[in-house]
Amino acid sequence: MIACGAIAREILAIARINNLEHIDLHCLPAIYHSYPQKIAPALKEAIADARSRGFEKIFIGYADCGTGGDIDRICEQEGIERLSGPHCYSFFSGNDAFAAREDDVTSFFLTDFLARQFEAFVVVPLGLDRHPELKEMYFGNYRKIVYLSQEEDPALQEKAKAAAAYLGLDYEYRFTGYGDLARELLAV
Repeated sequence: MIACGAIAREILAIARINNLEHIDLHCLPAIYHSYPQKIAPALKEAIADARSRGFEKIFIGYADCGTGGDIDRICEQEGIERLSGPHCYSFFSGNDAFAAREDDVTSFFLTDFLARQFEAFVVVPLGLDRHPELKEMYFGNYRKIVYLSQEEDPALQEKAKAAAAYLGLDYEYRFTGYGDLARELLAV
């Protein structure tokens, strides 16, 4: 499995809980979450590397993740599959449940990973640490942070609340667990 480093912890937990010892996980840098144009070229390299090491069955641990269909094109060319859905917020929520919600259009989403790494993956890449005046430009159309939690961890909830306060947004907590990610990994 070639996956986003931002979901490595969850993939490993699902594999451990379900004795999925056949999964050999290789992760691309999680920071690509902030630079989706880097995902497809890195996936091509990782797929070529995996094939050169003798892996025949490869699964992509990414949804579309802002690549504009590039991951799907690679999967089609290579004859491999990827996680369903447009992004991790969708598959953690459950793709059908996420698609059914109409009130999330003005929501900024956090997962456990982003709650842990908010400064490194949101504040610094967007330059908010150096130019706090940019918060309004980037987040002015958002109304709330929705924290989609994989683990019920009070410390992470506090971090997510602090992120909402930092951005001046309302806060909503939703425990999702692993959502569709678990179902799809069990099928791999």
